[in-house]
Amino acid sequence: MSTVMKFFLTSALVLATLVSSNSYSASVLSGTKTINLLTKEGQRIPIGSIEFIPTPNNIQYQLHIDHSRFKDYFLSMKEMKCLEGPELWCHIRYPYEQPHTLTTNDLRWLEHDLLFMFKKKNEFGANFWNGVYYALMIKEDVIVGEAQAIDLNLLAAPPEDLDTPFYSEELRDEIERVQRWLPDIEIR
Repeated sequence: MSTVMKFFLTSALVLATLVSSNSYSASVLSGTKTINLLTKEGQRIPIGSIEFIPTPNNIQYQLHIDHSRFKDYFLSMKEMKCLEGPELWCHIRYPYEQPHTLTTNDLRWLEHDLLFMFKKKNEFGANFWNGVYYALMIKEDVIVGEAQAIDLNLLAAPPEDLDTPFYSEELRDEIERVQRWLPDIEIR
């Protein structure tokens, strides 16, 4: 086989791989998917759904958290919706306007819609420094995320730049996964 023929075959193979991986990622970000939090034992706890709506420039999404699965708690003068387990795992709405858009390479606005706070049941009040941020990525046909630690108190004042997702990597830390009830998330 000639060098030119090998070059064309290799180029075609690389191009086919790139096209199929992009369309594969794009199919993950279309239609309606279920959002599951995963216990450290691997049990799935469905908490809602998300509808992805592709547009020419990005992908819009509509998030639907199923609050019937959560219990009402009044913590630190705020009503919160919390899952009950070994810990309370409370959903915290991102308090500022955001576009509800993403791309295959940037899931940060969705990550900001999936903020949580955890606390022990016997602790008093809300512990906003015990924030949970799920860093998301597309892995084959699923969006997966691993819990990271954040301080939700930082959201008390509006960010300077409301057009950029607030919790950058510098504001996130590793979490003690073995001690947390719901260390992972998946969207499928």
